[in-house]
Amino acid sequence: MRYHLRQALLAMRGNVTATLATLMTMTLTLLMLGFVLLLTLNVNRTIAQLESQVEVAAFLREDAQDEALLAQVRTIPQVREARLVSREAVLTEMTQDSPFARDAAGLVGNPYPDTLRMRVARVEDTRTVAAQVSALPGVEDVEYGAGYVDPTVKTLSAVRLAGYVLVGLLLLGTLFNILNAVRVAMYARRDEISVMRLLGATRGFIRMPHVLEGLLVGAVAAALAVAILTPAYLSLTDRVQQLAPVFPVVRDAGTLAPLLGGVACLGILVGLLGSVFATRRYLQELE
Repeated sequence: MRYHLRQALLAMRGNVTATLATLMTMTLTLLMLGFVLLLTLNVNRTIAQLESQVEVAAFLREDAQDEALLAQVRTIPQVREARLVSREAVLTEMTQDSPFARDAAGLVGNPYPDTLRMRVARVEDTRTVAAQVSALPGVEDVEYGAGYVDPTVKTLSAVRLAGYVLVGLLLLGTLFNILNAVRVAMYARRDEISVMRLLGATRGFIRMPHVLEGLLVGAVAAALAVAILTPAYLSLTDRVQQLAPVFPVVRDAGTLAPLLGGVACLGILVGLLGSVFATRRYLQELE
């Protein structure tokens, strides 16, 4: 093993340009991957918070069968929770926000109708539930904040999808870089490899230094990426919390540690698999 490790280090030193290019590409890819995963984690938490806060309100007519409607909306699969709020309770809530509401109600009567309030299982189901409830007899109008819910969900989903696509392309580019780096190293040593084959060296013996080279580059890139990403993310979330305290940023170690560990393991795995695939392919070409 010492021989193979020494040969791997010599190969890295002999092809320092290709090694540095691969190392930088892998580090940048892992940084981008970690950033996208952390962004996705925060997007998911934001969507979950939206889901817990978004409420569909159905305003009922005076002749509506309130209890029957309540039972009916509870049978809708997308509805997680439903409750009936009487017009008196609505007036009490509005009085808390606007003390003059009760005085106005004393002059013209309570203007608020009985209301069904529903929470959905997923925020994407809000429009569907609103459409179903508005079609029920006795429902005069439905409000669910379509003006901000739909654009917010679409924007967050688009950001998440774009991140996944970007990471996939970067990982593919990194894999090709590793293939090229190993290919250059093997072509540079093609005479030595030919002699080793004539002397009876096995493919595994010849491939081992290049596999170790890919593993080392992957490990160094993973360490650099985590070392840069962790303080940068914590500093950024500190800033976000100061500017927008309501934004649910993820900072707990129990959530961040597995994610960052996964990024590091992926870097090592990509380096190992890339070098294994490259050595198998280009050793066949050289022979």
